[in-house]
Amino acid sequence: MALPEREGMDFDVVIVGAGPAGLAAAIRLRQIAAERGEEISVVVVEKGSEVGAHILSGAVVDPLGLDTLLPEWRDDPDRPLKTAVERDEFMFLTKNSGIGLPNVFFPRLMSNHGNFVGSLSNVTKYLGRKAEELGVEIYPGFPASEVLYDERGAVVGIATGDLGIGRSGEARDDFTRGMELRAKYTIFGEGARGSLTKTLVDRFGLNRDRDHQKYGIGVKELWQLAPGKFQPGLVQHTMGWPLPNKAGGGSWLYHFDDHLLSVGFVTHLNYENPTLSPFEEFQRFKTHPMIREVFEGGKRIGYGARAIMEGGWQSVPRLVFPGGCLVGDSAGFVNVPRIKGSHNAVLSGMQAADAIAAALAAGRQGDELTDYESGWRDSPIGRDLKAVRNVKPLWSKYGTLVGVGLGGIDMWSTTIFNASLFGTLKHGKPDHACLKPLSEVTPIVYPKPDGKLTFDRLSSVYLSNTNHEEDQPPHLQVKDMGLQKSSEHDVFGGPSARYCPAGVYEWVEDASAGDGVRYQINAQNCVHCKTCDIKDPNQNINWVTPEGPGGPNYPNM
Repeated sequence: MALPEREGMDFDVVIVGAGPAGLAAAIRLRQIAAERGEEISVVVVEKGSEVGAHILSGAVVDPLGLDTLLPEWRDDPDRPLKTAVERDEFMFLTKNSGIGLPNVFFPRLMSNHGNFVGSLSNVTKYLGRKAEELGVEIYPGFPASEVLYDERGAVVGIATGDLGIGRSGEARDDFTRGMELRAKYTIFGEGARGSLTKTLVDRFGLNRDRDHQKYGIGVKELWQLAPGKFQPGLVQHTMGWPLPNKAGGGSWLYHFDDHLLSVGFVTHLNYENPTLSPFEEFQRFKTHPMIREVFEGGKRIGYGARAIMEGGWQSVPRLVFPGGCLVGDSAGFVNVPRIKGSHNAVLSGMQAADAIAAALAAGRQGDELTDYESGWRDSPIGRDLKAVRNVKPLWSKYGTLVGVGLGGIDMWSTTIFNASLFGTLKHGKPDHACLKPLSEVTPIVYPKPDGKLTFDRLSSVYLSNTNHEEDQPPHLQVKDMGLQKSSEHDVFGGPSARYCPAGVYEWVEDASAGDGVRYQINAQNCVHCKTCDIKDPNQNINWVTPEGPGGPNYPNM
């Protein structure tokens, strides 16, 4: 199909993704412009229907980033975080019991004292309002679908996706061509496994001489608790059951705002058993005798899921390339033991903005922002990640019981002596290469949901407010359907039907199909978690942006 030329707009800076990192960069750029009495034009494109629509996190927020970016935020009546952490508990669970671990066992960096509990979606909404007050243009509902390059190969902006293309690839009557947003510098803050970021990593070799990235999948519910069950500011974390020792992960329960409970479960995606389901593990977790009573008399009001970057210090790619840079979770700035990354996301956006503002003031454009790349490891971001760099590798190598203990010793060593007993460990295999064939494992059988405490996927997706236009090209692209049948199904037993937390993938018995089964993709259910793009054993599924503002719409998540 011959397409008309795109219309275009020019800016000093284009930012992809209205998350904490992207919005912090936009705010900082406009702050600098105001301080200098200069003009720096900034536009942010966001694939969600509104700012915050696709943002999901626990979230206990370290306020360091907000304090640095907007020192007055605590006095703002519109502030998004109002519940301070009052009590911090950690438990190790067995099947029918568990033990609490005293906080004295943990180094200071693991303490949540001084942190806030709330919704990261609401934090980004707040940052979006502040950015717009400073003159930033924000375009929600316009996913960036293509990186633009000049004749030298430098990034010169992005193009938003075309609208009105049918499933067959033909233009419908409502067809609208996407826009080119051209810039002197482009910032990519797409979050974990961003669809454009992964192309930039490949094109510019940004992960050369770095360890490969690691991931987890976080599945979350929001509950309205009964008055007698609510304890404002209570923060709880667990490890152990229901996951087996060799499958890492853990839970969170955070009490905040008006009788709200954020409860969720992270499963590290280097698990081996293809019949393991992170969604079902989360549902099982809620039934534990030490956990289930908090839900009595409560009501589930929200659901969502999202991949998390877990590689840390040794897996952060090179952040800069001609004409642009990576920020936030696109760069992999999550501190896994602390289960926090928003503070580093904000700080990284600010550091990128400082480097860009200096480049623009010097009359530069389209080059590499070397100050940003060379500075982050010696900044608070680098110090935060370096201190915990061996926890994830130790956990992966030795399992939960031994690995967490060794990780704790390593964090203490780093805290006291500023040195690690282990140096800097590597992560082992990439997550997609960790699955064992179905023939080599004992299948896991999960109990049926009761509809009161435990739930199925489809009723959960309903609470995520997920919606996609059905007549559009598929955004979940299987590169080789034959390979999917011969390997993903025949060798590994169809793990996509289990690792997907939204019921997108199914192997359906179909006598008309050549092999008796048909791979069904329910793309309209997709909550944009990106797990399929990460965990498919053959890297045979490619997640790209859907048309327009499709996807979840998370309130208070």
